[in-house]
Amino acid sequence: MVSEEVPLPVERLKPEDFLRLIEKSRLGKLKIYLGHAAGVGKTYAMLEEAHRLKKAGVDVVIGWVETHGRKDTEELLEGLEIIPRKKTPHGRTIVETLDVDAIFKRYPTVCIIDELPYSNVAGSQYPKRYLEVHDILLCGINIITAMNIQHMESLHDTVLRATGVDVRERVPDRFVLEADQIVNIDLTAEELRERLRAGKIYPADRASAALENFFTENNLNTLRELALRETAAALDRRPRLGDKSPTDVSEKIAVFFSTNPDTTSRILRAASRLAGRLNREWMAVYVRRKSEDPNYIPADLQRKFMQNVQLATELGGSVTVLESQDVCHALLDYCRKNDVNLVVIGTSERKWWQLTRPDVLEFFLHHAPGIDIYIVDPNN
Repeated sequence: MVSEEVPLPVERLKPEDFLRLIEKSRLGKLKIYLGHAAGVGKTYAMLEEAHRLKKAGVDVVIGWVETHGRKDTEELLEGLEIIPRKKTPHGRTIVETLDVDAIFKRYPTVCIIDELPYSNVAGSQYPKRYLEVHDILLCGINIITAMNIQHMESLHDTVLRATGVDVRERVPDRFVLEADQIVNIDLTAEELRERLRAGKIYPADRASAALENFFTENNLNTLRELALRETAAALDRRPRLGDKSPTDVSEKIAVFFSTNPDTTSRILRAASRLAGRLNREWMAVYVRRKSEDPNYIPADLQRKFMQNVQLATELGGSVTVLESQDVCHALLDYCRKNDVNLVVIGTSERKWWQLTRPDVLEFFLHHAPGIDIYIVDPNN
């Protein structure tokens, strides 16, 4: 359970505020309705806004919406133009996908695209829904979308520990935090559970199981707290008109990682979360010794290492690979040259055959005055 103080709910921006953003740039603007569980009302809120935009004379269409059989949501689709889904053969079945080409051809001012974390079937042009949204934005079409907080990449380990749920579909933090507007759709745990009991989220046969598993009061309170905090933090990181740059804007965070694929992902997520809270640039740094040359590392380990490199990039960090036999001094020299004043280091019990390797944490504790250390236990 998250124990830090929860910020007050953020005041919801008005639809006309989004219209003003649209007018400022030829690139598409992105608005995300953020919630903490199915049934809080994200899709409903998007469709309500679509009707307001249409009434204001804005050319708005539906690219993808999932009503999940909810009558109130289905009724809101009436009167809105819907881009037909693309039907693609996949084995012995036909799958429906977002028709990106049709949206390009139609070229509306605003397109509503639900379920941002969605994964397309293997072999699709776009493996993930957020990649489809990205390309549509690049063409100048404005997007309103929705997702739940547990799908943010950096929160994966936090959500897993707090709820026991291993969320497989995730969206890079950078994509979410670069949205032009983030609106939190809030609902208390008891209100949401009551909606579930009333059959407004799932059919009766699914509702009972959901109440006992994912939709427990503890899980919902934890996720709600995360959603409120992330929304407030995202808005707090935005530059405001007339604000001066902070004096420590040049100071950076570095996270040191190894080829160990099991611990690195957790350390990277922790670094991303910390950098987000402090509004700092961060980088992942790896020192490669001769024995760790790609030609000598097993192919499976090298593949997992590259996956972690990709993860660091998706989380908003940059990646630097140094070549040196002296790992500790190479890392310290890098920090001195790149204005790094905070380092993130993972700690875990070393095996007997690792005892001859340099202990980076111990080295920095004794030889890096002026550099703060944030220690992560990747096993917790």
